[in-house]
Amino acid sequence: MLGFTVLASFWLEIIYKVRVLARFKRALAAILPVAAVFLIWDSYAVSAGHWSFDQEQILGIIGPFDIPLEEYLFFLIVPIAAIMTIEAVRRVMKNWSVGDEMSDEIKKEIDEL
Repeated sequence: MLGFTVLASFWLEIIYKVRVLARFKRALAAILPVAAVFLIWDSYAVSAGHWSFDQEQILGIIGPFDIPLEEYLFFLIVPIAAIMTIEAVRRVMKNWSVGDEMSDEIKKEIDEL
């Protein structure tokens, strides 16, 4: 499934030049705090016996906190794909606001400086 996510969204980086990978540190700054919380939660849930990872569905590479590699990749690849999708929509729909744009008043103040 992670391969499908890469194929389905990473082309946006090339076609629409969304530059998410070019600003990888910025993306990681947004992704890592949330991923850390969910990885800790995963670790707790596995250690408490609330769930487990099917050994036939994973590569068998286990990282810190007894979490499989695929889970770490999931928390990295899926958010990057989501960010790429949002940025591609912003490229296509020039007037689409997602909340991080400067207001006209702020732009005017900057221009006056």
